[in-house]
Amino acid sequence: MPHILYSMHNYWLPCLLRLFGFAMRYALCAMLVLGMLACQASLSRVRPPLEEEGEVYLYLQPFPQEAERLKFTIEEIFAVSGDGKEIPLSVKLKELHPTETRRQRLLATGDLPPGPYIGLSFKVKKAILKVEDGEADLLVPEMPVKQEFHFNVSRKRSYVITLTFLHRDSIPTGFSFSPVFSISIPAKPIISLTGYVTNTASHNITVFDKKMGQVVGIIATGRGPTGMAFDQRLRRVYVALSREDAIEVIDVTGGEIINRVRLNQGDRPQELALTPDSKILLSVNAGSNTVSFIDPSSLFELGRVNVGNGPHSILIEPTTGRRAYVFNSLSATISVLDIPNRGIVTNLSADPGPLRGQFNRRGDRLYVIHELSSYLTVIDSSSLSVTRRFQVRIGMNSIKVDTRTDLVYLGRKNDIFVEVYDPSSFVSVNTVKTGGTIAYMTIDGEENNLYMANEDTKSVMVNNLISKRMVYEIDVGEGPYWVAIIGER
Repeated sequence: MPHILYSMHNYWLPCLLRLFGFAMRYALCAMLVLGMLACQASLSRVRPPLEEEGEVYLYLQPFPQEAERLKFTIEEIFAVSGDGKEIPLSVKLKELHPTETRRQRLLATGDLPPGPYIGLSFKVKKAILKVEDGEADLLVPEMPVKQEFHFNVSRKRSYVITLTFLHRDSIPTGFSFSPVFSISIPAKPIISLTGYVTNTASHNITVFDKKMGQVVGIIATGRGPTGMAFDQRLRRVYVALSREDAIEVIDVTGGEIINRVRLNQGDRPQELALTPDSKILLSVNAGSNTVSFIDPSSLFELGRVNVGNGPHSILIEPTTGRRAYVFNSLSATISVLDIPNRGIVTNLSADPGPLRGQFNRRGDRLYVIHELSSYLTVIDSSSLSVTRRFQVRIGMNSIKVDTRTDLVYLGRKNDIFVEVYDPSSFVSVNTVKTGGTIAYMTIDGEENNLYMANEDTKSVMVNNLISKRMVYEIDVGEGPYWVAIIGER
């Protein structure tokens, strides 16, 4: 009998282990295939970038308190051209009622032929006014209501128009309703108060005033803007164009694209990083499995190195700025780069799907999240060895470390919360309700606000780290990927 048990142990146990290993590999492959199918489905919904047309974004300002008893439905909105032609816009917010109009909202968008325009036109379906004994239906115009406002549209340019609802003028008699708005072009914010959001699927960048919590501009870009990097010295923003093998350069003062860095065909730049001295710009090229070293002054590529398969993101260590870490999601490795010598130091093995990393306050601990592992790993930046592994949950998508407190903020794919972890015990100490997947996070060093780009709600959510309350939310474009602000930490 012992011989039989010994034989079973030596035969069946290796078989079971091989079967388990096969099952794990099959599960990982299935997850990768599903991810690729999801990416293909999302790409199919991506609209083409601007070519011969311009585009307009209508933002509705918060309603006055006196409008709390009113709700109405906008069925159609048109831009009225100089020759009187009405061009329909895509209405994003049709039902206007108090819970939806307490903050600035994206009302409508649309592509427009270049030329002069004389106003906007609104078709109202119904309007209801809350009265003492219930609700009263108001009479609404049968035809669209036109409002004069002159503006010009140029090809390949985006425009923001703000509408302020005038409540008293809209209900002149008490039983009829005809919407009246004060229409204007928002002023540019002070540079120190400016924030940017890349919208990958709508091929543009949302510009917002972080003090007011409102959108003030849209910058049309090339195809698929993803990662960004701020250049404080030259007052520039560098934007990776993942579907054009290029990097666009935006002048922060003018809010316009001033130049472009052309990379090799098939590079598909994903994310960018700028050294602390602003002398080297690094581009992670997911299509060619390389990292480019670019001179920000001349915008010339100085060289490139090969990294692992599927590089997703890059992080420069904060103490000296001499090393960069590239997270290769497909090869389960982390490439460590020597920036001054433009070479590879080593390739570290990682859990499946390393996606992104963040350093702690001292810069000696690197936290790494993974798409296909339920563990967060901690790497010692001196020895380049894994020192700790903390079990979180599978599918982590975003990470941010507050360098004042060392608290770790983690966002998970298809989750409605961001969890906050204590760096010592790595126990969850708080949650931030988001209502959707957070693609990227950053922290404002002045206001102690956490900025979160929300894929599902197509917005940027801002949470105060001290009061732990949501400060405001901003509607942005399609497929928000990255949020960057002046003064982030």
